[in-house]
Amino acid sequence: MEKIIVDGKQFEGWRIPTESAVILLIRAKCGFIGCGYFSVETANKLREHAAIVTGVKTFDEMLRAEIVACSAAAAASGVSPGMSGREALLKFS
Repeated sequence: MEKIIVDGKQFEGWRIPTESAVILLIRAKCGFIGCGYFSVETANKLREHAAIVTGVKTFDEMLRAEIVACSAAAAASGVSPGMSGREALLKFS
């Protein structure tokens, strides 16, 4: 677990290497942004606040990347496709 600071707020970053890629997740108080390994459909079933970014290899890239999909709970929190991972993460804090 890595500590990630955004606008003075602390988040938890998780990096799991696989044979051909890396799984990335940044967890906030009430939600997370994750890489393309994560499923919005599963997040919806579990009523999780989740936002997905793709084409990322680092936490910094996740913060800059655009949200490509989000769960219904995330949308209800004001997260939407097109906003940055950073913006979504702050809405989850």
